[in-house]
Amino acid sequence: MTESFHRSGEYENPYEGQQQAPVNPEWPPPPAHAPAAPQPKKRNRGPVALIAAVAIVAAAIGGGTAYGIQELTGNDTVASSSTSTNVVPSSQKGTVAGVAKAVSPSIVEINANSNAGSSTGSGVIITSDGEIVTNNHVISGASRIKVTTSDGTSYTAKVVGTDSKKDLALIKLENASGLKAATLGDSSGVQVGDQVVAIGSPEGLSGTVTSGIISALDRDVTVPTDEDQGQQQYQQGDGWPFEFGGRQFNGDTGSDTTTYKALQTDASLNPGNSGGALIDMNGNIIGINSAMYSPTGSASSSSDAGSVGLGFAIPINTVKADLAKLRAGATD
Repeated sequence: MTESFHRSGEYENPYEGQQQAPVNPEWPPPPAHAPAAPQPKKRNRGPVALIAAVAIVAAAIGGGTAYGIQELTGNDTVASSSTSTNVVPSSQKGTVAGVAKAVSPSIVEINANSNAGSSTGSGVIITSDGEIVTNNHVISGASRIKVTTSDGTSYTAKVVGTDSKKDLALIKLENASGLKAATLGDSSGVQVGDQVVAIGSPEGLSGTVTSGIISALDRDVTVPTDEDQGQQQYQQGDGWPFEFGGRQFNGDTGSDTTTYKALQTDASLNPGNSGGALIDMNGNIIGINSAMYSPTGSASSSSDAGSVGLGFAIPINTVKADLAKLRAGATD
């Protein structure tokens, strides 16, 4: 049997106007509204089943969240997220001031002394007992490392592991506890044009906050892995030497180099920002600032010195993938 509907939704009877055989020729006909035979009561399973399913999902989500918090916020674990977590209070969400207030306590200044001299950089606290991620070039070859937190407390730190090929290092504060760990975000979701905040210690000015956008993704940045070459240039104040597009910036990168994919940002970065944080507007760390173009490293005059909005950061997913290796004490 085929039925059809008009476009307006009115029902059309295909048998209208046709004579139809009587269904029951008996007479008299049964009452028009004969009482229906009693039916056994059925349980209303639809809504109940739906509520049960939602409860199971909610329980699973709740359990997963609780487990994640327990596993990721201990003294020896990292607060991490595969999605954007709102670290910034809702009243200040999406503001530079809100990001700065929420994340600044997790950013430190690093002073490293070596036979070649001293250098200043930044770092990101990733555990409450003082694990800190920074750039390898900040602490490479250091015989003594001093770390100062945002409240002015000073600690001595030791190198746990280094990865010169990614320009990453993990250091650990001595006798530290109760520190505010940063939340490591997910750099795979970063898009060109996203607003970001950078926090670090340019020129030793600890807790400096700048802001900008993500200018580009997956930049192939080449940096030196030789500690003497890098430290010598870094200590001159011209910034960490790097190479991009076949050209060298901030000095000679030397013969021993490594290349990694970087986020490019126009947030102001200067010498001393290395190892600091690049942060999304929800307060998640999405990158570790690692290189910047400084005109003083070229033939430009000294009046051109300072940030020109060409900064680069190691994506945080690269850092997270490297943590196990760094914690195991790698030194390559």
